[in-house]
Amino acid sequence: MCRLSAIAAGEYFSVMENILALDTMKEGHDGSGLGVTLQNLGGEFEHLKEYPILSGICTDAGRRKIDDYMESLGFKVKFMWEPRIKEGPGINVKKRGHYLATAYQYPDHYLDRPQAEKEELLTRTRLELRRQGAGDDSLYVFSFWPDVITLKEVGDPLEVGLFFGFDTHPLTAKVILAQGRQNTNYAIQLYACHPFFLQGYCTMTNGENTAFIPNRDYLTGREVEGYTGYSSDSEVFCHTLHYVHHQLKYPLTYYKDVITPIQDGELAGRQDGQVLGLLKRSLRQLCIDGPNCIIGFLPDGTIFLTQDSKKLRPGIVGGVPGKYGLMSEECGLEQVLPQRRRENDIIPMRADMVIIPPGAQEVKVWNQLNGSITTPN
Repeated sequence: MCRLSAIAAGEYFSVMENILALDTMKEGHDGSGLGVTLQNLGGEFEHLKEYPILSGICTDAGRRKIDDYMESLGFKVKFMWEPRIKEGPGINVKKRGHYLATAYQYPDHYLDRPQAEKEELLTRTRLELRRQGAGDDSLYVFSFWPDVITLKEVGDPLEVGLFFGFDTHPLTAKVILAQGRQNTNYAIQLYACHPFFLQGYCTMTNGENTAFIPNRDYLTGREVEGYTGYSSDSEVFCHTLHYVHHQLKYPLTYYKDVITPIQDGELAGRQDGQVLGLLKRSLRQLCIDGPNCIIGFLPDGTIFLTQDSKKLRPGIVGGVPGKYGLMSEECGLEQVLPQRRRENDIIPMRADMVIIPPGAQEVKVWNQLNGSITTPN
């Protein structure tokens, strides 16, 4: 199985906190890779929040492709960041070339365009750069979005963190998702590494989705730019979240109702049971089949954890107002938040969705069977 480490806080914290939590859960993952996605960035990026950041890996040839294509579109570099790579004994990570997080100014003719048009531009640009790098592995692009950085690499998560120099010069943010990856179904491939990101929406998963084919076919049939790739069966979770919340404009809790609909006999327990029945029939191809534990965030910084209704993977949430951890195992939570009240830890079951609003001042547990919300702080 994979292991998940997510943290949401009111203050900036280091990505190494997530990585150290993964290291405490090492028996649960095979050390095949690390993926991290950071939202609401601090440090050198704190005052660049309106500028889209291109995150990826490239060779020298790939960098020329980026420069040429971005210049042709009218993007201008605002700030360039690369990790301070460490190599040596104890770090068995093979350097690929350049690891980039580059902030750009929008093309002049897009400065006054509506937000939706800017979003479409960023998505098209990312997909085209990914296409340009696909033939020769000269270029990987993981995200292109304001105030977000995504990095991925093969190797033991702690060694990858040290390789990127995060122990001495870390990236910081207020929301960070990290996964120690185990490739049980696919060859090791960077685009198969969690987390997955699309237009402000991000998810990572522990488990496998045996309903992948109907999920994928339904999404690709929506003709939404960005519903493509699918090197992992878990990427559909991110795109389904985007479809339910961004495209259909449904509240976050309906994401749970779509991917794990309740039984017909349980619909009467919800005031919106008639609506749920319609959702269940019209979006049944987005129903998942696990086991799965899913952690994700929304564009506004809301972070959540939910489970497959039928077969659970380990998951736990706990913390203090101002900082919460969403982890696969209690030892990961203990690494990050040893000062919390352990009796308040939450272990979500089949009907639960744990939601932490922006700012991480409280945690809410939404129950799918009756639609109730509790705040167990």
